Amino acid sequence: MEGLSIETNKPWRVLEFYSGIGGLRYSLMEAEVDAVVIEAFDINDVANDVYEHNFSHRPYQGNIQTLSAANLDRYGVDAWLLSPPCQPYTRQGLQKGSSDARASSFLKILELIPQCSRPPVMLLVENVVGFETSDTHEKMITMLQENNFDTQEFILSPLQFGVPYSRPRYFCLAKRKPLCFQKAQFNNVLLWGPGPILGYEESMVTSEEAESDRYWNKLRETTRPICDFLESREVILESSLTKISEDIEEESEFGVDPSNPFLVPSSLVERWGSAMDIVFPESRRCCCFTKSYFRYVKGTGSLLATCPVNLHQFYIMQGKTKIELPSLQELQLRYFTPREVANFHSFPEDFQFPQHVSLRQRYALLGNSLSVGVVAPLLRYLFTHESP
Repeated sequence: MEGLSIETNKPWRVLEFYSGIGGLRYSLMEAEVDAVVIEAFDINDVANDVYEHNFSHRPYQGNIQTLSAANLDRYGVDAWLLSPPCQPYTRQGLQKGSSDARASSFLKILELIPQCSRPPVMLLVENVVGFETSDTHEKMITMLQENNFDTQEFILSPLQFGVPYSRPRYFCLAKRKPLCFQKAQFNNVLLWGPGPILGYEESMVTSEEAESDRYWNKLRETTRPICDFLESREVILESSLTKISEDIEEESEFGVDPSNPFLVPSSLVERWGSAMDIVFPESRRCCCFTKSYFRYVKGTGSLLATCPVNLHQFYIMQGKTKIELPSLQELQLRYFTPREVANFHSFPEDFQFPQHVSLRQRYALLGNSLSVGVVAPLLRYLFTHESP
């Protein structure tokens, strides 16, 4: 591994691993840093169709494990952005960590860093909450420390950035010395280089409390230091967090037309109604959308009530007594559309799916993506340097 040599008068050159539908690239664009994606990598053919449709470039569609240090050296890049498979670390899964076959490609990439003659000087890694306690995380941190990297780690959710979407995720930022992180204060502690995992994991329970001003004031109180730390004050709303209605499509009166594909069938409401996470246009948070949204209604994401109702009265009723099924039926529940889910992910308005991508595929690809509203300020912070 040779010494660090950066031409500061040129854009940072970036590799995007596990590129999916382009969440990392959109985050880089939103961060407005002087950087260019040299190559993206993803094995999913449909995801690559979407990426190519929006960026006019098709990612390298091969097995990442076949890449060598020499292959990566040829790109001559400065930063690697990685969002590896989360299944080995999810709370609902087996949590096999590094012994899970789906973790092998990420471990291989880590092994290549010390083998490269021109290794990256910056990294961003995104994964689910739970990754930070895995043996894969331990191996990653050990490799980075042994190869002269400083790291900073976060657990952050879009809720903390003014987006009404509960999706806490783990993030690791790394810089190879002599590059260093900007000096910053977090809760009166000077941070410069390695530190504790910072962030706030909000309650994900639907309740009257979760919609109260006291809850959101507490969230903003805890959020403000971390957003100041990331120099993202402008994304924190002064009065209240954005309501779901900000991200809902306007052109359709969902829930009225029985043929509407997004309307939740009454049979599902009758069977799973008590387990559904139901939100309203005036709600200030919805649950994380998974890749199984639209295929299953339980634990895959929130459903929107399109029939007007007193929100406070609904939560009181939900908390004290079992809601009668006819009441749920009258709410005219529907799934959020793919465009709306993309809005919660803070994807730009011009993001589109090719016509041949099915509805279920769109939800699956979005469920596997990331929050641009969270990653962009992290990238802005990562690409800002301070002399030691």
